[in-house]
Amino acid sequence: MNKNVRNRSRTLADNVSNHNPLLNRMRERGNLTQVTGRDIVRELEYSDNSTVAFYNGYEVLDTSPSDVLTAAVFEYKQLAGNVTISGREQIQNSGEQAIINLLEARIGNLERSMENSLASSLFSDGTGTSSKEIGGLQLVVADAGTGTVGGINSSTFTFFQNKQATATSSAFSTANIQSDMNSLYIQLVRGTDAPDLVVAGSTPYTTFLATLQTLQRVADSRLADLGFTAVKFLNSDVVYDSNCDASRMYFLNTNYLRLETAAGRDFVPGEAKESINQDATVKLAA
Repeated sequence: MNKNVRNRSRTLADNVSNHNPLLNRMRERGNLTQVTGRDIVRELEYSDNSTVAFYNGYEVLDTSPSDVLTAAVFEYKQLAGNVTISGREQIQNSGEQAIINLLEARIGNLERSMENSLASSLFSDGTGTSSKEIGGLQLVVADAGTGTVGGINSSTFTFFQNKQATATSSAFSTANIQSDMNSLYIQLVRGTDAPDLVVAGSTPYTTFLATLQTLQRVADSRLADLGFTAVKFLNSDVVYDSNCDASRMYFLNTNYLRLETAAGRDFVPGEAKESINQDATVKLAA
């Protein structure tokens, strides 16, 4: 049992990102990383240096300190699942190949279950399961544009607010969706920095598709190779995700999104353990 699950551990971690367009893009950016320490700390640059100024000759220069950095601090969130096999099942599936087939089926189910749980959590606000769930897009790209993320209250520190907009007449339609998307997109452009991925729920995605002529439906070949259906909006790939709320679209610059896991805990299986009061073997992946 140890060998089988251990051999699948890397596959499990890869499958989680391969089967989700957002995680896949973050992996391409090198933003699926492992960290150590008590908390996850991310330094933030939130202001220009106020001492930068034109001057003339012997003019006195500003040497005052300039506060330009702060840090967001995140607690670890834990996700785990297990594969079990009872002594009776080992008897009933006697023979090495039979046991391997049984374990393969259960490990495959564990992979899909963990994929589905994480994929759903990517759109959460972090309050699920008594706030044990990770904070997803509903937290970092809030409907109101404000909230507390990583200990930073964006109502107080306005640099941490996200942009948000409501569809014209509060409903998506083929008559207004492209102009609404243009209006939001332009607010998110800073020089060469711009959204590269738009993740959409069913209503805005199908409405947007209906506005495109066949020749405009240009898919990203990398996403297509992975089985994702994607079309282009300006320089962004637009993808549908069934976990996304049916009425929402998220315009994301994935250069600034990260999923950081504790070192050695990236869907890594532990050692198989015999139950102390049952005829069974249990192996956790976390």
